[in-house]
Amino acid sequence: MGKVFDEIDDHQREWISRQALFFVGTAPLGGDGHVNVSPKGPIDSLRVLDPHTIAYLDIVGSGAETIAHLRENGRIVIMLCAFAGAPRILRLHGRGEVVPPDDRRFAELLGSCGFAAPAAAEARRSIIVVEVTRIADSCGYGVPLMRHQGEREHGDKWAAKKLRVGGPEALTDYQREKNGASIDGLPAVEV
Repeated sequence: MGKVFDEIDDHQREWISRQALFFVGTAPLGGDGHVNVSPKGPIDSLRVLDPHTIAYLDIVGSGAETIAHLRENGRIVIMLCAFAGAPRILRLHGRGEVVPPDDRRFAELLGSCGFAAPAAAEARRSIIVVEVTRIADSCGYGVPLMRHQGEREHGDKWAAKKLRVGGPEALTDYQREKNGASIDGLPAVEV
């Protein structure tokens, strides 16, 4: 049976650090807009900052739904599942904020969090900071047992190739073209 907690405690913080990845869910305000769920990882790109705050390093990708939704309404949920060990799902609901690289807090957070970062520094798109308002777990009986075999190298290789072929502005140009708006037309990445 699920339980709601007052804060992210040391036991949960340690459990979070043992998971292989996490999922981010957001949605626009409009009822005809698209709900988005994205897998994120590695787990070292997520940090518990205090009992009610988490942050994760957001990297350049093919879409920018999370950023667009957070800019529009701030609603977000981070979900983690135990793919090994005891069955468990942990959901962290809250209000998210996008901290882009040109924000003075970006460098401070990057330094203090010690995120696992992509090989290309230019691939760091933002840091998402979430003020957690609801912490709840559930059984996770439906989550399969799976083995974590390692991290994929594709993202780093893609970014390195973009930079090698297109020069130092290649990832910025890519974001201008692909990440400026959500699939529903909401403003997303500002570069």
